[in-house]
Amino acid sequence: MRFADYAKLYLKAGDGGAGMAHFRREKFVPRGGPDGGDGGDGGSIILEGYSHMNTLLDLRYKKFLKAPKGRPGGSSQKTGKKGDDIVLRVPLGTVAYENETRRVIGEVVQHGEQLVLAQGGRGGLGNTHFKTATNQTPQYAQPGEPGVEIVVEIELKLIAEVGLVGFPNAGKSTLLSSLSAARPKIADYPFTTLEPNLGVVQMPDHRSFVMADIPGIIEKAHEGKGLGLQFLRHIERNKVLLFVINGMSDVADEYRILCEELHAYRKDLMDKPRLVAITHMDLFPEFKLEEQPELDVRHVPVSAVTGFGLDELKERIWEMLHDK
Repeated sequence: MRFADYAKLYLKAGDGGAGMAHFRREKFVPRGGPDGGDGGDGGSIILEGYSHMNTLLDLRYKKFLKAPKGRPGGSSQKTGKKGDDIVLRVPLGTVAYENETRRVIGEVVQHGEQLVLAQGGRGGLGNTHFKTATNQTPQYAQPGEPGVEIVVEIELKLIAEVGLVGFPNAGKSTLLSSLSAARPKIADYPFTTLEPNLGVVQMPDHRSFVMADIPGIIEKAHEGKGLGLQFLRHIERNKVLLFVINGMSDVADEYRILCEELHAYRKDLMDKPRLVAITHMDLFPEFKLEEQPELDVRHVPVSAVTGFGLDELKERIWEMLHDK
């Protein structure tokens, strides 16, 4: 299934049905009172969280949605039928914004959780409600209220506790496949990863956490260069940022550039706990770096090929997730 993390929708909720102005007329009740029923409410358009989905691809083909109207009220105080709601299933971690103002409408983070994007109009009241001591035969009934019309932007921000951050070809996908059962595409050329991948990292004592492989970031990604900007939003939900840097490169310089890109995108990202995994240690004699990089955060040398340092890396991540 293709990955999609953005959709723009034009929504029109159903209008409420009109109330009815009607009077009871029976053979032996020639002057019966008002008995007009209320109109039905219009259908709403709703997002619903679904844990078995991981893409917004379906919404790409549902740009214009209009919910059914409520039916008019009937005689004998019969309420009109409510318009059916349109329920859109989305992955957990989906956020909805109002298009013009970028106001956050809400987000869906649990299975079965619902978020109303466009509320259906209320049905109008029948003339039964307007009978008074001085007006025994009200001729008036309310029209239904119009349903909400709105343009919304839907974004998916993957829910993962740990996000892998690094340059293209740093070894993020290989590391994820070694730590979890995920099988991302791996090759020896840049931008192999074109979409985020999730993997569950299992540990002893039934412990586990979710890790996300984010497509590689390049310098000036926050200005729209490369593929990084499109997926930087997925880092926002991560509790811990794991910087993956190739040990054959200038580790300190690459770490500095990555930090600058995250800071330029959103300053608060740098408030998250950080850890550096220095990869490709199997290329060094006795798995030791020739020079220790000058980093202001803890770093763990690892080799996804041989498994060197992976157990230590998992324990360090677990400690950071649980503030040990």
